[in-house]
Amino acid sequence: MEFFRIKKDIPFMRYALVWNAISVVTFLLAVFFIVTRGLHFSIEFTGGTVMEVNYRNEAPIESIRGALAEMGFEDAQVQNFGTSHDALIRLPLREGVSTADLAEQVGAKLAGLDDTMTVTRVEFVGPQVGEELATDGALAVLFVIIGIMIYLALRFEWKFAVATVLANTHDVVIILGFFAFFQWEFSLAVLAGVLAVAGYSVNEAVVVFDRVRENFRKMRKASTVEVINNAITRTMSRTIITHASTQMMVLSMFFFGGPSLHNFSLALTIGILCGIYSSIFVAAAIAMWLGLKREDMVRPVRKDDGQPELP
Repeated sequence: MEFFRIKKDIPFMRYALVWNAISVVTFLLAVFFIVTRGLHFSIEFTGGTVMEVNYRNEAPIESIRGALAEMGFEDAQVQNFGTSHDALIRLPLREGVSTADLAEQVGAKLAGLDDTMTVTRVEFVGPQVGEELATDGALAVLFVIIGIMIYLALRFEWKFAVATVLANTHDVVIILGFFAFFQWEFSLAVLAGVLAVAGYSVNEAVVVFDRVRENFRKMRKASTVEVINNAITRTMSRTIITHASTQMMVLSMFFFGGPSLHNFSLALTIGILCGIYSSIFVAAAIAMWLGLKREDMVRPVRKDDGQPELP
């Protein structure tokens, strides 16, 4: 399916050096902000108090958030849990206040809004659990990258694997850089968004590289630059349709999904935009600079006399 067809190839690789210089600068800035400012971790990582409350009628999520904000818990997470009558509240640590006292204060505040509210569960999540989650999350990202490299090396060629992993790392680090710079809360939902972006970016790179491999078979007299430009140009319509459709869904979560989906959709939005950019100007360009050539993608066939000959 195509909305339009571009007849003349767009010379993307002509400006690859400029765009990749911008990528390097952006990447280094993201690393700088991650190191100097750090991520603003949610209580899933830092520890805190988890409360589950029940209402006779539907749980007033927005009223609960407003009441907690009045108590100084602007970073508190509130969401429906199980049914529309139950709400799950995650509160960050407060120095000098025990879990029991904190739960009592919050319970009294919420009971003043609706006397049908009952506290059904109170738990303390320690920093040790949060540290374990952070470690597991970092390992998950690492294993995803390793798996991607193995898959692409087997399906295509090692140069494509290296190019895609570098592009993926570029996308992930830039997302983390945005969250570090603006100090947006980094939760498990955001981590899930980062992992989703890693897979999403690979999908786009695979489409482009598959067309590059096909072009090497068809465009026998074309240079590597011409082959890559043609591959990206021919997949442009598909790229626009796919990313526009995905972005519409993500934006609907961003505007209508509430606070619990806000940062998740924000991470996906940044990742989708970075994924488009990195697939064209990072992955393809790196593969080109690694010396990608026709012989890498097309296996030679042998003549009757045993001498290899490229098809």
